[in-house]
Amino acid sequence: MSDEILHECGIALIRLRKPLSYYIEKYGTSYAMNKMYILMEKQHNRGQDGAGIANIKIDTEPGQRYISRYRSIKSQPVANLFKKIGKKYKRAQKAGKEKFNNEKWLKDNVAFTGELWLGHLRYGTHGFNSIENVHPFLRQNNWRSRNLVMAGNFNMTNVDELFGILVNLGQHPKEKVDTVTVMEKIGHFLDEEVQSLFEKYKNKYSNKEVSEIIEEEVELQNVLRRACKDFDGGYTMAGLTGSGSSFVVRDPNGIRPAYYYADDEVVVVASEKPAIKTAFNINYSQIEEIKPGHALVINKNGEFGMHSIVEPGEKKSCSFERIYFSRGNDPEIYRERKQLGRLLVPQVLKSINFDIKNTVFSYIPNTAETAFYGLMAGVEDYLINKQKEIFIDGKSTIDPLEEVLSFRPRVEKIVIKDAKLRTFITDDSQRDELVAHVYDTTYEVVNKDKDTLVVIDDSIVRGTTLEKSILRMLDRLHPKKIIVVSSAPQIRFPDCYGIDMSRMGDFVAFRAMIELLKESGKDYMLGEVYEACQRSVQEERPKNYVQRLYDQFTDEQISQKISEIVRPSDMRAEVQVVFQTVDNLHKAIPGHSGDWYFTGNYPTVGGTRVANRSYVNFMDGKLVRAY
Repeated sequence: MSDEILHECGIALIRLRKPLSYYIEKYGTSYAMNKMYILMEKQHNRGQDGAGIANIKIDTEPGQRYISRYRSIKSQPVANLFKKIGKKYKRAQKAGKEKFNNEKWLKDNVAFTGELWLGHLRYGTHGFNSIENVHPFLRQNNWRSRNLVMAGNFNMTNVDELFGILVNLGQHPKEKVDTVTVMEKIGHFLDEEVQSLFEKYKNKYSNKEVSEIIEEEVELQNVLRRACKDFDGGYTMAGLTGSGSSFVVRDPNGIRPAYYYADDEVVVVASEKPAIKTAFNINYSQIEEIKPGHALVINKNGEFGMHSIVEPGEKKSCSFERIYFSRGNDPEIYRERKQLGRLLVPQVLKSINFDIKNTVFSYIPNTAETAFYGLMAGVEDYLINKQKEIFIDGKSTIDPLEEVLSFRPRVEKIVIKDAKLRTFITDDSQRDELVAHVYDTTYEVVNKDKDTLVVIDDSIVRGTTLEKSILRMLDRLHPKKIIVVSSAPQIRFPDCYGIDMSRMGDFVAFRAMIELLKESGKDYMLGEVYEACQRSVQEERPKNYVQRLYDQFTDEQISQKISEIVRPSDMRAEVQVVFQTVDNLHKAIPGHSGDWYFTGNYPTVGGTRVANRSYVNFMDGKLVRAY
């Protein structure tokens, strides 16, 4: 993606199902640590701001520390975490010598040697990038079963409501942020579940015996059913209790991803399939998806099951995640991205007036590369059909037959991204100059003033990098025309479920629509929709009133206006921007229909409220997030 949209969070969980001695004998002492490192490193695309890891030892004696946690906001946070853990292992190995392979000695003397691991990769959609904002979070208690460790990939749209619920429960939350409110709400009902079991057994057994019974019998699915009923948002949340039980719960629309694998040795959960496959060397068919509205619950004894938590709605897993955020080596995602490129062929051929001979095809690195393969496969198919018409159907041609047989589309690596260059300057005028040099180009492969240049990107969000850098750079090659192709549809609406795309006024499609309203004399509608959005605060199930503005124009009209907006005034070449259609998006990614970025059809009421609030913020001139 040319516009900088940073990633969302990721999780990794491992539960060892056999005694630690089993893994020491079969794999070595560092087995679980190594697996967790791979799981997190293979999802590092999901976290630029920091990483954290927690570990729980099951059935330790009183007086022994059983919860360990490290967090890091270093430039390489995952490596930093495991370097610290590795040092602990090395020091223990040197001090303990032959004892280092003894399960009890390890658990008594070395941190991060427990059976339960939880890792998190953080990209903060709001708030400061401080160590205190890095997951996992701890809710501590002197009862093992009441300790709660949590991490997740989520944003809640109704934080104010959740905060009010906590206050009405008698709590005094320290912050009004979703990470705190979610953990405290789950923690509250965990406390109640533990207390209920205590009341049940307190007259039959000693307090120590009751505590042990509670650790065995606490049912996290009951806790989650009570805690999650008021949540509105996209979420995958993982939690560990101090006694060694754990869960991963997913929102009812399946907005955020979660996958798991289990055998007789481990249960493992991650945000992406390729991480699990790589870490455990298994087939993709062995990896399952946690169902929307369900929780994978693993009890203290390592037994696990899928439990319904909230009634599932229509599955709306995020399509934009498939287009850009997830790793493309997942075979399904790879096929989807290729198909996105292939489905663009008719629009691209029309844009070049079917003149493939005088067209150079390329892509903007690096995530658009797979869609580019699909686009070129589609162009090749078009050429093959044309050859069939000539040689089988006898259609006439002015070109020599040998040339017809040997002709191939011209593919070049035109755009090169300088991975070392960072736009760290905050002053806009200076930053624009630096942005212009983030990309470079290959010279003397385009015929000046004759060739059309087609470059595909996976999405166009703000259009800033196109205007400030890429188009200016490509214009130096002197093509006749530049066609920028987006494998995603026009991004029109903000996200509120975990990706930092919340200000509607930033989107180039929104800016284009506003300009069209003014040019067509319909700018009075801006005020009408503003008033409707303000009134929607009182509505139980509000509509997305901003859709009315987009409905005034066709996709092609908005695309044409975007082309005008991003084209620098001093460019020589003609510029056209081509976008994927929403219908083709659904054809390419049929199992992931969450398309609110493009259509404004949010799967939750809170999402619609965020869209209306974002528009009100734009009209009020407020450069703030809408959630």
